[in-house]
Amino acid sequence: MSLPLPVQTHFAQTERIAYFTMEIAARADIPTYSGGLGILAGDTIRAAADLELPVVAVSLVSRNGYFRQALDAEGWQSEAPDPWDPATTLQRLGAKVVVPIEGRDVWVGAWLYTVAGHVGGHAPVIFLDTDLPENDAADRELTHQLYGGDVTYRLKQEIVLGIGGLRMLGALGFRIRKYHMNEGHAALLALELLRQATVPADDQRPGEPPYDLPDVRERCIFTTHTPVGAGHDQFDYGLVERVLGDFVEHGTLRRLAGDAQLDMTRLALNLSGYVNGVAKRHAEISRRLYPGYTVRAVTNGVHPHTWTHPALAALYDRHLPGWCNEPEMLVRADCCLSGADLRQARAVAKRDLVDKVREQTGVVLDPELPTIGFARRMTAYKRPELLFTDLEWLRAIARRYPFQIVLAGKAHPRDEPGKQRIAHLHAALRALAPDIRGIFLPDYNMALAQTLIPGVDVWLNTPQRPLEASGTSGMKAALNGVPSLSVLDGWWIEGCVEGVTGWAIGDGPDSTSDGDAESLYSKLEGAVLPLYHERGDAWLRIMKSAISHNGSIFTSHRMMRRYASEAYL
Repeated sequence: MSLPLPVQTHFAQTERIAYFTMEIAARADIPTYSGGLGILAGDTIRAAADLELPVVAVSLVSRNGYFRQALDAEGWQSEAPDPWDPATTLQRLGAKVVVPIEGRDVWVGAWLYTVAGHVGGHAPVIFLDTDLPENDAADRELTHQLYGGDVTYRLKQEIVLGIGGLRMLGALGFRIRKYHMNEGHAALLALELLRQATVPADDQRPGEPPYDLPDVRERCIFTTHTPVGAGHDQFDYGLVERVLGDFVEHGTLRRLAGDAQLDMTRLALNLSGYVNGVAKRHAEISRRLYPGYTVRAVTNGVHPHTWTHPALAALYDRHLPGWCNEPEMLVRADCCLSGADLRQARAVAKRDLVDKVREQTGVVLDPELPTIGFARRMTAYKRPELLFTDLEWLRAIARRYPFQIVLAGKAHPRDEPGKQRIAHLHAALRALAPDIRGIFLPDYNMALAQTLIPGVDVWLNTPQRPLEASGTSGMKAALNGVPSLSVLDGWWIEGCVEGVTGWAIGDGPDSTSDGDAESLYSKLEGAVLPLYHERGDAWLRIMKSAISHNGSIFTSHRMMRRYASEAYL
């Protein structure tokens, strides 16, 4: 089928890296993401465009988005679809492919979104779509809901992503050098590569699978993002055989993906020549979880231009021109930025958050008080309730050093404990009023994060060790001169310089969690809040150090240069 000329001219002629991801935050108003994984994917493709790396991203169009969060007076979450019309933002492509699902052909179409880099580069994102007249009603809905439906729906989505995505790239004329799987959701693409890499009959050995496994491994890259079991998709083989049929010889599939169930992570591990975790600590944990596999470490990063508040960006433009494409220049922030200019830019960012809170909730925050921010997916291992372990101690701290709190985050629609935590946070905030002013902002998304993160004074992160694979919100905070107060896990093990870039909660990455609440309160009372209330040069040094030590390093540009030099060769 014919292709739109821009695809033929600008993208399909260059050999590329194909980056497969179930979700992607291509921009704030395209709701095809749920949280950190999708935000990272968006930052990845934005950095590729900035650096003019030949990358094409493949994802699902997710016409109903993830969900819109509503909260009642008690803080109980309810969900509604977050629909959007791809035709208003994307370009329909002419190619269509089919994938096998339950013995029938399901048609897959595609949309194009082009990410423009900060300095003139471009990178294409291909959104897959089954809402086509050729399909029956149920199949048309396979690309409607991000992470929706039951396990069967998820398997069908992953067939569309992995197998359909690979076939679509071929139909569009892309020449692909490597396939980069962002988490295991896309691992079925490796099965499609296996089918294409069948060993000639004369070269087959008795008892050996008829596939060129080394060829597939040479072409595949796998990034694992979590040690949490729920993040690793597994499917019963009975379901796999019913939905996917004999797509790949079953004995081979079980050897590659596990005997008991089709484990998408194990399938990706076995068919990828380059595997990495998303922080040094996460790579260590992954090697323990999957002994025998070489798991490298490429610590995540965030896109500087996207996550730096405009007031801070303007300041960097004046004193560190070129920082957007060479963010390592921010290492000079501690000597090149005047204290008055930095304080003024930070005040603008904070005022924007105060205005946003007032608009959304009617609550008026005090711009003079230190503001603690916490916003992320609401689930058990993130421990959002840790700050509220001892309300009386928290009140006592606030009497000496007044502060305020801004919270946000969604729980997955089927995560009842996560929803209970949101309600618990609301109850804690009500109990603390009026001694401590606090607010939970509903419907946390990329646009809200771009105001919330730069607008607070301290970024809080309280995961249960060692389950925070990386975490990127603290990196976004650092770009804006916001220090972190965080458990030593994920990226913070690499980024924490005590009392310089922020503060650690607990004794270390291998300590238990028993004393984390006490450590959190002690740091607030003994270090963080007194330093802020002094309003002297010490807090200014902390802000500058967050920028120069962490904002300069933990960026998507550094991350993508690592991938380009190590994985994409």
